[in-house]
Amino acid sequence: MSDKTIEQRSVDTIRTLSMDAVQAANSGHPGMPMGMADAAYVLWTRFLKHNPDHPEWANRDRFILSAGHGSMLLYSLLHLTGYDLSLEEIRNFRQLHSITPGHPEAGMTPGVETTTGPLGQGFSTGVGMAMAQAHLAARFNPHVDGLVDHYIYAIVSDGDLMEGVTHESASMAGHLKLGKLIYLYDSNRISIDGSTDLAFTEHVAARFDAYGWHTIEVDGHDREDIARAIEAAQKESDRPSLVVCRTHIGFGSPNKQDSASSHGAPLGEEEIRLTKERLGEDPDKSFYIPEEVATHMQEARVKGKEAEDVWKQKLQTLKSRNAEAWQEFQDRIDRNLPNLEEILPVFEADKKGLATRASSGQVLQALASNVPHLLGGSADLAGSNKTAMDGEGAFQATSYEGRNIHYGVREHAMGAAMNGMALHGGVIPFGGTFLIFSDYCRPAIRVGALSRIPVVYVFTHDSIGLGEDGPTHQPIEQLASLRAIPNVTVLRPADANETAWAWKVALERTEGPVLLALTRQNLPTLERTDANAASLTERGAYVVRDASNGEPELLLLSTGSELHIMLNAADLLEEEGIGTRVVSMPSWELFRDQSESYRESVLPSAVRHRISLEAGATQGWHEWVGSDGVAIGLDRFGESAPFEELYEYFELTADRVVREAKSLRS
Repeated sequence: MSDKTIEQRSVDTIRTLSMDAVQAANSGHPGMPMGMADAAYVLWTRFLKHNPDHPEWANRDRFILSAGHGSMLLYSLLHLTGYDLSLEEIRNFRQLHSITPGHPEAGMTPGVETTTGPLGQGFSTGVGMAMAQAHLAARFNPHVDGLVDHYIYAIVSDGDLMEGVTHESASMAGHLKLGKLIYLYDSNRISIDGSTDLAFTEHVAARFDAYGWHTIEVDGHDREDIARAIEAAQKESDRPSLVVCRTHIGFGSPNKQDSASSHGAPLGEEEIRLTKERLGEDPDKSFYIPEEVATHMQEARVKGKEAEDVWKQKLQTLKSRNAEAWQEFQDRIDRNLPNLEEILPVFEADKKGLATRASSGQVLQALASNVPHLLGGSADLAGSNKTAMDGEGAFQATSYEGRNIHYGVREHAMGAAMNGMALHGGVIPFGGTFLIFSDYCRPAIRVGALSRIPVVYVFTHDSIGLGEDGPTHQPIEQLASLRAIPNVTVLRPADANETAWAWKVALERTEGPVLLALTRQNLPTLERTDANAASLTERGAYVVRDASNGEPELLLLSTGSELHIMLNAADLLEEEGIGTRVVSMPSWELFRDQSESYRESVLPSAVRHRISLEAGATQGWHEWVGSDGVAIGLDRFGESAPFEELYEYFELTADRVVREAKSLRS
């Protein structure tokens, strides 16, 4: 054992820690960490710019383990290089309340940049990080060269590259010429079912060449070959790079190397003994880290501090040269916002009104000139989503300083890239498409929710109100399903002023994605008083109009485009002497966050006659209308016709509400 170089001992320690942790948990994936230990060691000790004592340093390189099932590779590296991740946590791999979960989770483990495990998400999140890096570099490096200068590295797998989202993201990255993106591809040719020959026989490097990437193939166990490849990738300033590492899954295991059996199950005590013997390590020691390995690997702390100190001098230079640019940089990194209430436009009452997608576009223009952090666009629907920022230019390979991103028809890549931009920091990302296509964004929304990533989705054409495009484009179940995701905030504003305040919520809320559901059709802009001020949107629900005698016997609840229908119904009911309160509920999640006393003031428990109206699935509405109430909605697919006809056809009308109200009282 003592004859091995310190490099080899370090690499083999990564392998043995990974084997031992998976065995102790009696679950996990040992094969990938064993196979990629050489490549990961080279990256982390020779190239990765990071400071284990300050994991959130702004100019660090980002490392993503897109193949999140191999999490013990990352945890081993974090522990060995000096992050705040103890050996006890390694021993508790995959156990309740440990910070070493089965797949890496952002915000849980120091040094973990993003949540991975759903294959393809890490790859695509990294593309967003590279986009943020490019934008910030274009904005600030003209003031101080190298102020924003770092790489985004990842280890990706066969499974990642099979997933559709990576096709979208790789195409986008190639188009944008994101040269700071360097991915190591663990080409071990094994998946859970066996050899990749069963399902995946394409020429991966040729595909990435076609996307506009720089590709190079290496022996994934030849550390010098790997180092040369990374150096070559760093020189490719206008192409992202894919380093194809030919590796052996379960490297070192006498009986399970190159076998699917090492992919997703412990090797077993006897096989671990044999593997340690083959690697020249003591088979009787578990979770063993040789002293010289610990010393060698923790050199990262010294190197990291030196690199950060150099960067701090650059930041100080920016402050002395251009205090305004320095303040903007600080505000971006810290996500500081101006007083948004002073910026929001105020819309006058208007019976004709505006589509909420149109009012959203006007609000965005006001915000864009005051919040330089905003960076976003649409999945080829900017004109329909109203997401273009006037005068801000296109984010392209020739103009990274532009703030309007053209995602193309790549909704899933857009969602994952927004996660990456927000995690990178320095920008506040938003992205638009039709609400129906939130289904194409859903895996990224879920990862964003799990990791509490603050991104803004602008989902327009939010109901059958889009009309003639028909049921393929008319969202029915989407609102209910999105509301079911923890940490997601859905806002469906009912008029232009609610839309303005919904944007304020979207920018200020930092504990997960915020989704705006906006109309294609015009909605009346409501009369406002202190009692029904649009600022109450922030509370999730509020009384828009109370019973004329102040004692409601009926509650009408609605969101978005159906609120004005409820107001019309209330007029009819009040004419018949039925005291009716109308409640706008733009966000269930925000309303749940309110105090019990506020919720009671809006929806008094004594009033059990309640009706909700929303042009979508009724699922979930009984939380608010109760078992005695009626939820009016659409629990079937729509039809192709002008929207006015559709509302009549599906009986989403004031007359229907009146009939239901009378039935409740009979």
